[in-house]
Amino acid sequence: MIVSRAVTENLTKSSWIRRMFEEGARLKQERGADKVFDFTLGNPEIEPPPAVLAAAHLHAYMPNAGHVKVREAVAGRLRASTGLPYTAGHVLMTVGAGAALNTVLKALLDPGDEVLTVAPFFAEYTFYAENHGGKLVVVPPKADLTPDIAKLEAAITSRTRAILVNSPNNPSGAIYPRSTFVEIEAMLARVARPIVLVSDEPYRALVFDDVVPPEVPPLVTRSIVATSWSKSLAIPGERIGYLAFSPRLPEAAELFEACTFTSRVLGFVNAPALWQWVVAEVGDLVIDVGPYREKRDLMYEGLTRIGYQCVKPQGAFYVFPKTPIDDDVAFIRLLAEEGVLTVPGSGFGMPGHIRISLTVDRDTVVRALPGFERAFKKARG
Repeated sequence: MIVSRAVTENLTKSSWIRRMFEEGARLKQERGADKVFDFTLGNPEIEPPPAVLAAAHLHAYMPNAGHVKVREAVAGRLRASTGLPYTAGHVLMTVGAGAALNTVLKALLDPGDEVLTVAPFFAEYTFYAENHGGKLVVVPPKADLTPDIAKLEAAITSRTRAILVNSPNNPSGAIYPRSTFVEIEAMLARVARPIVLVSDEPYRALVFDDVVPPEVPPLVTRSIVATSWSKSLAIPGERIGYLAFSPRLPEAAELFEACTFTSRVLGFVNAPALWQWVVAEVGDLVIDVGPYREKRDLMYEGLTRIGYQCVKPQGAFYVFPKTPIDDDVAFIRLLAEEGVLTVPGSGFGMPGHIRISLTVDRDTVVRALPGFERAFKKARG
């Protein structure tokens, strides 16, 4: 059984209000709205004030999974990019990527279950797993900061329910190659029970040097993509994203239903209505990544000239160099003395590194490099 016992049991007790709302929508489409008399939702029939209507008219309840036409638009893009037969029934609109991950983990995990991830990883993953009674198990990467499949396989236990990967990666900027996912597919085929690969992809559009991240669903049968438009459209405060359940996933319909339920009971209810329509219309657009590429080059070349060791980022907007001393927390204090603020790699599961975010102007990078050099020399004594 792919869905957790708790969610499976709760689905049978799911809100009759919502169940009948969904049934009403189906009947209206089948018979015509004038022949269906829906008393299910406390959905105000009185219109908002004119000023509110002038600003936005999308104020009514909707299916928890999101507007059907929006999900159809997203499914169309997924069909084009993957060659797989996605439909609206494979897409669930979410309140950003964080909500997407919490929604799917709640559907998958029973207390004590495990989620594997690869260091370095987004620090919130630990809390997302713990939110739902699970445990995050961190697997060391290869030298190039991509997954070590042998170590990943060795970490699988009878409690492993999901593998969570993030490429392009926060904090390293590494992009996992196609071969990684081919190997993951072969590895999962050797496991006697279903384990889902959740691919967290909010940085997918922010790539450099003509590198193209592989499409995961054609490569991994049991895969779910979680993503958002926060980075590609530079709208992180708007919290709009989606979960996409691969048509190849045998439990796709089961997980779609479960995640529609968990999204609601977690309190998200549905993704922001207005932004659903925005991304349906303009979701293929991407910000100009040129400024990030230029700052990546400036920072990477400046740091390596000084003597820092660093894997060159291929995407996202971070640089993740090794620290000249083992204690990354002590080193960020040396940097702070120079007025340079970074984040220790310990928070991302990889001590001995620091994360540098490039969401600053170019001049800040240029003016900070002397501080990076002075701290490096202090650390080296």
